[in-house]
Amino acid sequence: MKGKHDVLLRECPAYLVEIHLYPSAILLNTMARDQKDYYYRLAKEEGYRARSAYKLLQVNEKFNIIKRGDNVVDLGAAPGGWLQVAAKLSGGKIVGVDLEGIAPIPGVKTFQADITSESTVDLVKEALGGDADVVICDAAPNLTGVWHRDHAVSVDLSSSALKMAKKLLRPQGNFVVKVFQGDLFQGYLNEVRREFSSVHAHSPPASRKESAETYVVAKKLLTSPVRRGDVLDVQIEYLGKSGDGVAMVEGFAIIVRKAQQGEKLRIKIDAVKPNFAFADILERKG
Repeated sequence: MKGKHDVLLRECPAYLVEIHLYPSAILLNTMARDQKDYYYRLAKEEGYRARSAYKLLQVNEKFNIIKRGDNVVDLGAAPGGWLQVAAKLSGGKIVGVDLEGIAPIPGVKTFQADITSESTVDLVKEALGGDADVVICDAAPNLTGVWHRDHAVSVDLSSSALKMAKKLLRPQGNFVVKVFQGDLFQGYLNEVRREFSSVHAHSPPASRKESAETYVVAKKLLTSPVRRGDVLDVQIEYLGKSGDGVAMVEGFAIIVRKAQQGEKLRIKIDAVKPNFAFADILERKG
C-alpha cells in the first residue's frame, strides 16, 4: 500500500513515473540497473566518481569547450566526477563549488558554498586569481515527483548558474549547464543565446535514454552593447565590403542588410558575434 512503500522516481522525457516498491526491491532494482550500465562500470574501472564524467568528456569531444591550460569552475560539483574530467582536460586551475563537501581531488580547489551567493563569486575569483575560461554545471534539484515543479526548479537552478557564469567568465569564455526539458526550456535556451555567440542543446550518448536532461553548450560570452532581439534606432554610417550598411553603437559595428549610407532606420538585432552584429530593417524613418 502507498505510504508503507518507498518511492523510486525515474526520469522520463516529459514527466516522472512513480514506482512503488518495497525497500529491498528498490535496492535490487538500482543495483541491477547499475551493474548493466556501461558507463557506470566504466567509471568504476577508470576511477571516476560518477558515470556523468563521460557526459562531459563527450560534450568536450564534440564542442571543444575546455582547452589545455583553461581555468575551469564547476558549480554544484559534488561528488566530483566533472572536476576530475576538467583537471584531466585542462591542467589549469580548477575550482569546484557545492553545498555538500567534496572529497579532495589532486590539483583541484573546492569550496562548500552556495552557487547563488554573491560571496561565492569572490571566493572563486580569489582562488583562480582572476576570471574563469570555462564554467560548467551538472547540478540537479532534489526531485519531488511533480514534473512541472521539478522542471521549474531545474530551470531556476540553471538560471542561477548562468548568472554566476556571467560574473565569473572572461570575455568569450564558455559555459555548459544541465537543464531538464519541458515548457520553460526554450525560454531558458533563448536567454543563453542572448549572452553567447554560439549555443547548442545537446544530449551526449552517456545520458540515459529515459532521461529528460539535456545540456546547453554555450561558447564565447558576449560583452557587446547589443543583444539578439534588441530593437534600435540607428543611422547608417558607411557601406561594408558586402554592400550592406554599417551602423555603430558605442563603437560596436552592426551590419544592416539592404541598408544605404545615411539612412535612419529602426532595426532588430538578428545575431551577435564577438566583434559585430547582424540586423534587419523594421522601418525606414526617412
